[in-house]
Amino acid sequence: MDDVLAIEGLTVELDLSRGRFAAVRDVSLTVGRGEIVALVGESGSGKSMTALAVMRLLPEPPALIAAGAIRFRDKDLASAPEDVLAGIRGDRIGMIFQEPMTSLNPSMRAGPQVAEVLALHKGLDGKAARKRVEELFARVRIPDPARRFDDYPHQMSGGMRQRVMIAMAIACDPDLVVADEPTTALDVTTQAQILDIFRAFRDEDGRSTLLITHDLAVVAETADRVAVMYGGRIVETAPVERLFEAAAHPYTRGLIASIPNPDEDIETRGRLTEIAGAVPALWAMPKGCAFSPRCPRATPRCADEQPSSETIAPGHVVACWNREDAR
Repeated sequence: MDDVLAIEGLTVELDLSRGRFAAVRDVSLTVGRGEIVALVGESGSGKSMTALAVMRLLPEPPALIAAGAIRFRDKDLASAPEDVLAGIRGDRIGMIFQEPMTSLNPSMRAGPQVAEVLALHKGLDGKAARKRVEELFARVRIPDPARRFDDYPHQMSGGMRQRVMIAMAIACDPDLVVADEPTTALDVTTQAQILDIFRAFRDEDGRSTLLITHDLAVVAETADRVAVMYGGRIVETAPVERLFEAAAHPYTRGLIASIPNPDEDIETRGRLTEIAGAVPALWAMPKGCAFSPRCPRATPRCADEQPSSETIAPGHVVACWNREDAR
């Protein structure tokens, strides 16, 4: 598959008062043309940090790309100068941020905010820009686009604001969209509608998406391939069906086991399954596998030695010294 994005050995360090620590550790990941790749894990696992590193939106300092490459087409974004990055962000790569209410300007009408992107990258203004924005609003299923063009963000629901952010991200027909938790805090019906939009981008436009989420239900419905992240590292990567049928890393198994099963009888359902413990702080990261303090299968080797990655099936890669039987 033709890779639109190829992250190779990416390490991002943060210079904190306690010292310098790696928040993203030797991450390698590809997103092919017309592919939705989900990056999943608990809060604090490094997902959003990876997304912001791809866009080079991390404040430098305290953040520093210490190693690796972020290849987008023929450019390495990890080392590209700011003028090159400014021409790519919003044009060839669009980003949907986690909270639209803080990403949109509350004192500016929604339509003109999207029109700004078109003016900057495509030179559109006036009636041409307005027409294009209304087309984008219709594409992301905002009802009555002409009227909504002049609404302020506070006049819109959370789902509507998220659609404005999506319209802004795709305004210039980018090759890649980076979506950071695009369905967080939305109701189930709106969430399903947003996911339909992403699938349409893939199926109708051949657009690639890097989808950051902690919600495995979103992954199951939307993604083609999944990378599971923990402690700043990718611990398992697999096609989505393979992952749910034959997850091999104990952390992935724990995430899947924690999904509520609506088919169970409410009287016999009992307590939800949980993963004991919490994601370690950057300054308290174990020497070996970061998941070893929480892992029911951990051995002394797990605590002392970082596991190497092993391909156990086509497209299925696991980094674990004592992985589960992948059945």
